[in-house]
Amino acid sequence: MWRARRAAEACKVCQSLVNARYAVRGPLPLLRLHLISRSLHHLRPLPARPRRPHLPVSCQPFSSLSHLPLRRWKLSPAKPGYQPRRHFWPARLAARLLRLRYLLLGSAVGGGYTAKKTFDQWKDMVPDLSDYKWIVPDFVWQLDEYIDFEKLSQALPDSESLARLLPDLDKLAGSFSLLKDFFSTGTSGETAFRATDASESDRQFKKGLLGELIILQQQIREHEEEARRAAGRYNAGYSQQKRQVSDKEKVEQLQEELLRTQLKYQRILERLEKENKELRKLVLQKDDKGIHHRHLKKSLIDMYSEVLDVLSDYDASYNTQDHLPRVVVVGDQSAGKTSVLEMIAQARIFPRGSGEMMTRSPVKVTLSEGPHHVALFKDSSREFDLTKEEDLAALRREIELRMRKNVKEGCTVSPETISLNVRGPGLQRMVLVDLPGVINTVTSGMAPDTKETIFSISKAYMQNPNAIILCIQDGSVDAERSIVTDLVSQMDPHGRRTIFVLTKVDLAEKNVASPSRIQQIIEGKLFPMKALGYFAVVTGKGNSSESIEAIRDYEEEFFQNSKLLKTSMLKAHQVTTRNLSLAVSDCFWKMVRESVEQQADSFKATRFNLETEWKNNFPRLRELDRNELFEKAKNEILDEVISLSQVTPKHWEEILQQMLWERVSTHVIENIYLPAAQTMNSGTFNTTVDIKLKQWTDKQLPAKAVEVAWETLQEEFSRFMTEPKGKEHDDIFDKLKQAVKEESVKRHKWNDFAEDSLRVIQHNALEDRSITDKQQWDAAIFFMEEALRGRLRDTEAVLENMVGPDWKKRWMNWMGRTQEQSIHNETKNELEKMLKCNEEHPAYLASDEITTVRKNLESRGVEVDPCLIKDTWHQVYRRHFLKTALSHCNLCRRGFYYYQRHFVDSELECNDVVLFWRIQRMLSITANTLRQQLTNTEVRRLEKNVKEVLEDFAEDSEMKVKLLTGKRVQLAEDLKKVREIQEKLDAFIDALHQEK
Repeated sequence: MWRARRAAEACKVCQSLVNARYAVRGPLPLLRLHLISRSLHHLRPLPARPRRPHLPVSCQPFSSLSHLPLRRWKLSPAKPGYQPRRHFWPARLAARLLRLRYLLLGSAVGGGYTAKKTFDQWKDMVPDLSDYKWIVPDFVWQLDEYIDFEKLSQALPDSESLARLLPDLDKLAGSFSLLKDFFSTGTSGETAFRATDASESDRQFKKGLLGELIILQQQIREHEEEARRAAGRYNAGYSQQKRQVSDKEKVEQLQEELLRTQLKYQRILERLEKENKELRKLVLQKDDKGIHHRHLKKSLIDMYSEVLDVLSDYDASYNTQDHLPRVVVVGDQSAGKTSVLEMIAQARIFPRGSGEMMTRSPVKVTLSEGPHHVALFKDSSREFDLTKEEDLAALRREIELRMRKNVKEGCTVSPETISLNVRGPGLQRMVLVDLPGVINTVTSGMAPDTKETIFSISKAYMQNPNAIILCIQDGSVDAERSIVTDLVSQMDPHGRRTIFVLTKVDLAEKNVASPSRIQQIIEGKLFPMKALGYFAVVTGKGNSSESIEAIRDYEEEFFQNSKLLKTSMLKAHQVTTRNLSLAVSDCFWKMVRESVEQQADSFKATRFNLETEWKNNFPRLRELDRNELFEKAKNEILDEVISLSQVTPKHWEEILQQMLWERVSTHVIENIYLPAAQTMNSGTFNTTVDIKLKQWTDKQLPAKAVEVAWETLQEEFSRFMTEPKGKEHDDIFDKLKQAVKEESVKRHKWNDFAEDSLRVIQHNALEDRSITDKQQWDAAIFFMEEALRGRLRDTEAVLENMVGPDWKKRWMNWMGRTQEQSIHNETKNELEKMLKCNEEHPAYLASDEITTVRKNLESRGVEVDPCLIKDTWHQVYRRHFLKTALSHCNLCRRGFYYYQRHFVDSELECNDVVLFWRIQRMLSITANTLRQQLTNTEVRRLEKNVKEVLEDFAEDSEMKVKLLTGKRVQLAEDLKKVREIQEKLDAFIDALHQEK
């Protein structure tokens, strides 16, 4: 029933779809519906003779099996009694389904071609690894030639023989344990003292190369377990067995065999390391050429070194803010510190001396990996090739020169650090600081405070809680003579960051009577100090010309034959500088990973505090550090120098003329005008004036004019430099501007040919006596009156100071005269009486006149000296002469007509007016000439000098620190440094996390 209902509903749906699709009106017979709809919805058999109605339109059936439209069917109208023909719909459905074969075939052909093309592209991208077939050495597959396993197994005694070896069982177990420690990877606590590489890629590489050695390690462990089981069986029946001498000899033979095997493994491992080093060198060279673009480890250590460099500039005293790890190399003088550092750097890079102090300032050495063995300084782009002896010698000279430059006068050592980067294949990444050797006595030639200075420098570096102390002790001298061990024990009493290194072990083994003393040192039982680990190294035979390779070979040969290793006083991982460098590098990076994030947080807090302080103190100012402030001041100074060229010519000439007259007026009046005015006639006056003017022009006047011009230029330059600019004026630049002005003036030198040209011009100007018009005549009279009035005022001031205040000032200001002033006053009065009697008196007093004046004064009870009379007369006559000359100027105002007639038949002679006109004209022409020299030449030369001074100051950091000071500058400087350090630390931490 439900099936019939659903079929009817489906039939209605189909009819509605067809009616909507083809616009068919009325009901559509079931036979014209789609085959699938008819087969799905009509489950009952249809009537035998269905009626076929007339369809006025043709409809296009819909097919879900193809996106293409099906062929249109043309429906013809049905006639009565029409018998419908049978439709084979399964065949038509199969035919339509078969059309899919074209789609499938096309997809198969296109997909196959695309897959082949993609495969070829990937095949081309795969690198050719045929060049790396030599990565696995041939000798790895020939280990049987180096190790005789049968002989080793035969040398091991059976269980019954081992049962009689109980007294020496611990020693035998120690030998096996030594061999086990040599091959074992170690625990996390021993990582700092294992000869392992910090790189994961290197460990994978060595793991592949040392596969055969691992098999040998397992075999040795099996022998060790067998020996222990035999020892256990022996413990049960020890009371029934006896010891035999032959068994002891077998044990000694076994120990020697184990030592030879261990040394053989050591040589194999060193050979593997050497080949690994060569391989890494080739890889780095290819990386350097751009074949691979991966980040190398050297970039990580270089980033860390840059942080330390910036931090050392910001915090030179190494206060509590600087807790970043570094390896500090300390030791007594000539203990071998520098030699150990050179062995780690694999190059003889430091200056050498026999017993004298060579390390005079700290040297920070950053070791990193690189394709070439080179060294370069932080502030230089020159690379020193460490494989060439010429570059090595040049590097040593440069380091020695920098050390001597850092040491100030009167000192022996300096706390300033020299930063050096050393790159090369196989170098362990770390940062080491070589400090001056600790001394016990100050010798001749050293500063008295040398010992205390070295101690303070060493303590400043070692008090950093994250600094790794590499304590170097000379093994060839008595341990009781060591100074550095006490210093290190004070800085690190628990030995949590100290590594002890005993140098010159070869000399110690020869000279020390008891070898166990060396064992006590290495085990940390002789010195009171504690350390994380102890190492014994040999740094050569004492010959400064030895190469690193020769020293390394000598060190390996010594320890191979040394009794210290044969008798198990030293362990294999405690000897050679190679193991030391690996251990120090591992410990350094462990300390870096533990402390660097904490240091980054501390600098973030410091930055926040500095930014807050700046906002509170300088809210409206931009944060400009010292360099940025210097650039701003430089632009201002250059703008002010350019302003000199904008001064008007009139201003220059007025200033020059005024200053030149002030400088020469005294000479003109005292040495030219006054002597000439004492003559009796105009001819003698003019002759005297011409002679004196000629002498003055030839000798003094040109030099005086150049001097005045130079002083004028300085005053104008200083005025522009120091003149306040209103609200824009920044007093922080005042000291810098003053220093630039003084240095520029000091360097400036006036043109040497200026005096010669001025001499000719001035001489021609003074030779001219022709006054062309009345205006020039009046100007000369005015100039003369001004000059004479100025001299009269000066003379009256001198007289007033000589004779004291007059009666009006004495009564009004309650002032009195001194005895000397009273004597001068009486003398002045007597001389004025004499001048009043003879107004045309000459300039000098006769001897009889002096006697007359003295006796007249003595008659009134005034004792005077002839010299006092002469001095008083000079000022009295000077005042009288100047007053007379001023009255003569008034008369000469109407004398231009007589001048044009050359004073012929005239009692009025105004030759003094002509003299002052000549002087005035000479001053005007000289000022014009000097102005031209200033604007055309000297201002430009001064501007050039200012630029040179600014460039020199820009390169001198000490000068900038000295000239740009104040809280604002220091705060901005600290803020810039802290930001730079924080940014570099964050970048380093990100790179460190990526490497993990």
